[in-house]
Amino acid sequence: MRVLNYINGSFCQAESGEEIPNKSPSTGLEYGSLPRSDHRDVDRAVEAAKAAQDGWRKLTHSARAKHLQTLANGIEARLQDFAQTESIDNGKPVHLARSLDIPRSISNFRFFAGAAEHFAGESHCDTKQVHVTKRDPLGVVACISPWNLPLYLLTWKIAPALAAGNTVVAKPSEITPATAFLLSQVMDDIGFPKGVLNILHGFGAEVGSPLVNHPDVKAVTFTGGTQTGKQIAVETAASLKKLSLELGGKNPFIVCADADLDKASDMAVKAAFSNQGQICLCGSRIILETSISESFKRLFVAKVKAITVGDPANDRSQLGALVSESQLQKVANYVDKAKQSGGDILTGGEPIHLPAPLENGWYYAPTVIAGLPHDHCVNQDEIFGPVVTLTEAAGEAELIRLANDTVYGLSASIWTNDIGKSMRMSDRIECGMIWVNNWMVRDLRTPFGGQKMSGIGREGGWEAMRFMTQAKNISISYEEADHD
Repeated sequence: MRVLNYINGSFCQAESGEEIPNKSPSTGLEYGSLPRSDHRDVDRAVEAAKAAQDGWRKLTHSARAKHLQTLANGIEARLQDFAQTESIDNGKPVHLARSLDIPRSISNFRFFAGAAEHFAGESHCDTKQVHVTKRDPLGVVACISPWNLPLYLLTWKIAPALAAGNTVVAKPSEITPATAFLLSQVMDDIGFPKGVLNILHGFGAEVGSPLVNHPDVKAVTFTGGTQTGKQIAVETAASLKKLSLELGGKNPFIVCADADLDKASDMAVKAAFSNQGQICLCGSRIILETSISESFKRLFVAKVKAITVGDPANDRSQLGALVSESQLQKVANYVDKAKQSGGDILTGGEPIHLPAPLENGWYYAPTVIAGLPHDHCVNQDEIFGPVVTLTEAAGEAELIRLANDTVYGLSASIWTNDIGKSMRMSDRIECGMIWVNNWMVRDLRTPFGGQKMSGIGREGGWEAMRFMTQAKNISISYEEADHD
């Protein structure tokens, strides 16, 4: 697959003429390329988006909604193609892309098509004044997404930006560009308005940095690593652009003594290892109340040992490959640090070597580690791989203390049958999202985002539409009429 940029309704190479090789995680082999774009391509894309902005914002809400629905229909018509491409490009099982990533991408466009039609301003009436608050589009918005859920998270940003009347320059990860390219093909097929959505490929320093610094970009929405998010915050500070950062997580999965251990251990497997553990919401720190620690451990480890790691194209594979060789090495390095510190590797702890043609793929065994102090880097850093730790806590206060003992604050999962306890703990745990007796249950109407080093701002529902607009208040004074 030779990926191309999509600028002003046309496919094009990078101005540099250079390309970046693209490798498939399942085989470790090159299977395509993408443009090595730079500031010149950014300038062209922003210019196209700026030129298209006036026409797009002047469309009725229903007209914009119709365009988004047509885009959703175009993805849906090629769902299997998108799912297979996402699997090849990212390493995740094709059944996961088919059942989660691509349907959610379709839902993102459909949901915000509805939001375009129902989002409204406000009015406040006084005795002789009417105050009308309008929500106007910002202009050109930069949408930058990560490699773990490539189309899912890209559309999560693009859809509200377009629904609110903005035009977009989007940069998918250079590690997983393929489904963004398919999206541009769908746009071309359906005749999506030129310049409204432009997609650029390339490295972060060469595309992302000039994009977020461009004077005609009015807002930046970024999902990715905390260090990159900090850099974007620094680079945009002088221009005071609107900024939304959805960053890392080291999320606690808390199991209380009164929890249903069978259900909790089932969900803990899913929370720890879905998408090879490469989801910012993964429950990578399992914190157990001491009295049930051994019982939970036996159940959980047995279930982890039964996980099938294999060819992402095979529907029997529960886990596929890690996204890159460097990500595989990062995971291995953290596990080595755990071993060197006396951590107890209860299962996993090593790469998996599959037979040809997958012998060079980037596979790692789902790994469970116990016995590390809670301030150890394996308990503190976002590893972003199939590695989970087990830690014990003496009671409710200690469970809360350990849950908060991290620089991150994205999400938490609490398992208890005591509603009072669930509310007390939810009130005191420092994070943006909490699930009680479940994990990663999402309603697109609800706010998504974190506290502390997990980011600033919220996505989802009206929160996203408010971010993608600016409020303008108009106060009108009037005189009361004289009456006989």
